[in-house]
Amino acid sequence: MTVQFMDFLQQLASNPLLAITVILTLGVILVNGWTDAPNAIATCVSTRAMKASSAILMAAVFNFLGVFIMTMVNSNVAMTIYNMVDFGTNTGDATIALCAALFAIVFWATAAWKFGIPTSESHALIAGLSGAAIALHGDLSGINPSEWVKVIYGLVLSTFLGFLFGFVCTRIIEFCFRHVDRRKANPKFKKAQVAAGAAMAFMHGAQDGQKFMSVFLLGIFLVNGDSQTNEFVIPIWLMIVCSIVMACGTSIGGYRIIKSVGLDMVHLDTYQGFAADMGAAGCLLLSSLTGIPVSTTHTKTTSIMGVGASKRLSAVNWKIVKEMSLAWIFTFPGCGLLGFIVAKIFMFIF
Repeated sequence: MTVQFMDFLQQLASNPLLAITVILTLGVILVNGWTDAPNAIATCVSTRAMKASSAILMAAVFNFLGVFIMTMVNSNVAMTIYNMVDFGTNTGDATIALCAALFAIVFWATAAWKFGIPTSESHALIAGLSGAAIALHGDLSGINPSEWVKVIYGLVLSTFLGFLFGFVCTRIIEFCFRHVDRRKANPKFKKAQVAAGAAMAFMHGAQDGQKFMSVFLLGIFLVNGDSQTNEFVIPIWLMIVCSIVMACGTSIGGYRIIKSVGLDMVHLDTYQGFAADMGAAGCLLLSSLTGIPVSTTHTKTTSIMGVGASKRLSAVNWKIVKEMSLAWIFTFPGCGLLGFIVAKIFMFIF
């Protein structure tokens, strides 16, 4: 099943509930743009391989390409998120619960951005949806364990593989170029850094783009009274809208996150920025192909840690790492509880 653009516009103009759902979903995508998307280009900017404005434009283009091309290969991540929770057959209550979850996610992510903490929008999305589903059913029957367990796999994968890939990529580069003059190598690595940043933006679109577009389509189906659709085709117009909104978010507030991830946590040379991007992109590619939803923030950050640790452990600013880790740890219970409370309030009011 898919949604035609003109049909969508006609419904949007005549259905206020759909308009509210769409606005909240676009709000979540916008917030993702200023909290998660900057991670893809953080090292490009911090190593001065690109200006921030050029990096944001590159991110927008490759986010779209990541969504488009990876969706042609498979949409496993989108289906995982779509089937992770069950909002039941009462589509009216289900739509209210979904809107509550989206509101909670925007609130949580905005608060994190305010303090410059790169919390994971992916984790917030999963937690918010789960909290709202529990509030709707009154128990855990709205949670699909077979899909939710993939989140646990993703946490392990992004933490350990992200760190390992960053560490190994750095060591391989240092070994291969051990006899090369650093001053001669830097210009080449600066170009390679741009390519690696594009790869990260591509994989961010492949991962996060699919997640949020699946929620966008879920909202449309529920508003139209359809709670039984289990398969869908993501339309190209939605990919374009998602990429544009995400790019707007990055241009509005991305620098705070770029500073935390790319500048404050560890000082990176150009080749190290390249290694961090390649390590994170490799981990995200593996996750996307297997349908495991992982956090691009989590993956990129642990990859940078691996790069820093390859030099020495003290090269990593562990105070910043601690702040980020606490944000990640509290996202699941915090945003889940917020989604639960907001869903209860919305269902009482409406």
